[in-house]
Amino acid sequence: MIPIRDTIQSRNYPIVNNAIIAVNIIVFMIEIMFVSGIDRFIFTYGLVPARYTVPSIALHFTLFDQLFSFLSFMFLHGGFWHLLGNMWFLYIFGDNVEDHLGHVKYLVFYLLCGLLSGLTHFIVNVSSPIPTIGASGAVAGVMGAYFILYPRSRVLTMIPIIIIPYFIEVPAAFFLALWFLFQFISAAFSDAQTAGIAWWAHIGGFLFGIVVLKIMEVLPSFDVPGILRDVTKRTRTPRLQVVKPADGDGEYDIHGSITITQGEAAEGTKKLITIRRGLEKKLFMVTIPPGITEGATLRLKGMGKKRDDHRRGDVYLKIIVR
Repeated sequence: MIPIRDTIQSRNYPIVNNAIIAVNIIVFMIEIMFVSGIDRFIFTYGLVPARYTVPSIALHFTLFDQLFSFLSFMFLHGGFWHLLGNMWFLYIFGDNVEDHLGHVKYLVFYLLCGLLSGLTHFIVNVSSPIPTIGASGAVAGVMGAYFILYPRSRVLTMIPIIIIPYFIEVPAAFFLALWFLFQFISAAFSDAQTAGIAWWAHIGGFLFGIVVLKIMEVLPSFDVPGILRDVTKRTRTPRLQVVKPADGDGEYDIHGSITITQGEAAEGTKKLITIRRGLEKKLFMVTIPPGITEGATLRLKGMGKKRDDHRRGDVYLKIIVR
């Protein structure tokens, strides 16, 4: 199962979330430049519990080095796939949390989650000489906040069946709970940092994400009132949308809806849609003509269910303009 995106689009562009992703990519490129001395680089900027608890090791680092590593470790990654996995999950879940908290609060929230996940790992592995790196703890905090904020959301997930992509929507609460359970089981039945994975940092990040979210919600807004929200307001809906057939469809025709913005209604747009059930062919490209209005219906001739005479019914999509 490969998560594609959640089904709740943020109202504003996630400028902080995207900036965090960009910084992680830039830092990873810097790591590649230090390939000849990568072990020293990771030991210096990663989180190494023994650096704080073993005096003979601590002597080699300044106070700034010791404090800075609690920040820098969350921007380092052990390889391309490590980076891609963390950034993909951050991309999927971070935009909605930023939308809820506001841009500045979200930045503080993310850094605090990363810091607290690092402290969790430090407490559990207090004398470990193995460096811990990665944004996983901070991303887990974002996922914990999403779990509380959007329990009824759904995650659009791709299941490759041989070479055919099949898209389904998994409840976000189930997806995140299953992820957390996997982290807990892995932590309980693994040695500390088995395979280089800091399971307790993930668990701590997730739980602290919930706690920090509650604290952030009672604090006053840090953003300039109205300005950032107006500048970053979204003007387009997702290119890939899932159509949920309405109850009471005819035997062959299928009825659903598709959401677009006012700008897309005025200018026209193209969307990829997938219908959750009753079709052999799962993906369709839909062209929405310019000037379409709220409540208008698009007819996709011959895209419905197969009839007994081998012809097909139609798909009717109601336009929702937000």
